[in-house]
Amino acid sequence: MSGLNRGLGLWAGIAVNVANVIGTGVFLKTRVMTCNVDDPMIVMAVWLAAGLLSLLGAFCYAELASMMPAAGGDYVFLRRAYGKPTSFLYGWTVFAIMKTGSQAALAVGFAIFMNAALGGVLDQAWLTLPLGDGISFTGLTVVALSALWLVTLFNCASVSTTGSAATVLTVMKVLTVLAVGIGAFMFGQGDLSHLSGSASGGSCEGVQASAMGGIAGIGAAMLGALWAYDGWNNVAPLCGEVKDPQRNLPRMFIWGTLLVIALYVGVNAAYFYVLSPQEIASVSATSSVATEVLKTFAGPAAVTFMAAALMLSSLGSLHASVLANSRVPYAMASDGMFFKPLAKVSERTRVPVNAVLAQAGWASVLTLSGTYDTLTDSVVFASCLFYALSAAAVILFRRTEPDLPRPFKTWGYPFTPIVFVLVSAALLISALVATPKQALLGIGVILLGVPLYFYWNRNRS
Repeated sequence: MSGLNRGLGLWAGIAVNVANVIGTGVFLKTRVMTCNVDDPMIVMAVWLAAGLLSLLGAFCYAELASMMPAAGGDYVFLRRAYGKPTSFLYGWTVFAIMKTGSQAALAVGFAIFMNAALGGVLDQAWLTLPLGDGISFTGLTVVALSALWLVTLFNCASVSTTGSAATVLTVMKVLTVLAVGIGAFMFGQGDLSHLSGSASGGSCEGVQASAMGGIAGIGAAMLGALWAYDGWNNVAPLCGEVKDPQRNLPRMFIWGTLLVIALYVGVNAAYFYVLSPQEIASVSATSSVATEVLKTFAGPAAVTFMAAALMLSSLGSLHASVLANSRVPYAMASDGMFFKPLAKVSERTRVPVNAVLAQAGWASVLTLSGTYDTLTDSVVFASCLFYALSAAAVILFRRTEPDLPRPFKTWGYPFTPIVFVLVSAALLISALVATPKQALLGIGVILLGVPLYFYWNRNRS
């Protein structure tokens, strides 16, 4: 792992975290969350709670990363805390569904928003392969795959170059969220009484009945919000490439998460100011709440503007995810626990190019295989499980390695990691009840890694 270059500065690292977090979730998930819980005040509370939970996780990761600033992030933390089997299952899950599934969902989201901007022309078949009766691919699929591979090829450049691109994209995304929120309050004909209304009677297109109402509904809404916040720890795999890591890594985690919380809570307040809960619950699954809000004061041009903004947001998140998470299969391969060529680092750019390309190859398969919501729900379940294990490692290390240098210590210890782990466990149980298909898919992918672990471990020996 010594072949990597520490070229990622503080602001670029914060940008990588924020760019990966602010994707499509904040624009798409509020409709589903409103259907889940019916009450806009609960929706707002869930957005805040998910943000605070992410912040607790950020405190834990800040301590772990400052202790072990090596490429791979969670893979390194889990290997030292629990041993090779757990770290392998994490790395396998990252590669199989957790991050590649996220990238596939972002690529599909990018294509959906482009389709909206172009008036639906991507719904038509663009490519047909002469296999059997012919396999057709719509423009949506072609554009999604094209976006994924263009971003992948760009991420073969040096980490300082890709970090600078992440900074530019992040600034543009933050300005987009601010424009929607501030525009709604300044020009929208709204009413704060909407916050005391009900979504009852909304169409709730595509929302599962098992995920509406009660504890299951709150759990489902929480998972939706956590998908929007997912990526708050995205700089962790890049620990081996961060300048002055003991000082900069804690700042990257904490300041990036605080910025996103403020933006998310503010823009959702703007949504409910302009639209009633019933109107939000009735937004089409092919549109977004942000688009409908802008329509109220910007007219038809809102559709094109918002589609372009969402395209930019998806692309920025995709870029940050491809950049950071390719370092996990690289770290595994460097340990002899994955395909050996993935450990190779480019002599010119000091980037693990083979790992970047392999990640994109599997993400392409997932792009062809799942819908947006199926991918995101499966990703959140697997992510929640391993994030909880990493947070618990803070407690474990405090007991087993008390003398290990800790440039940053988790604020609020031991309550911070305990609360994070307990809430994560409750969410995992809720997911099994509210969305069992997606949750079981996540469990199945993790278990599939067990025989693969024995295979790689035997080969390594």
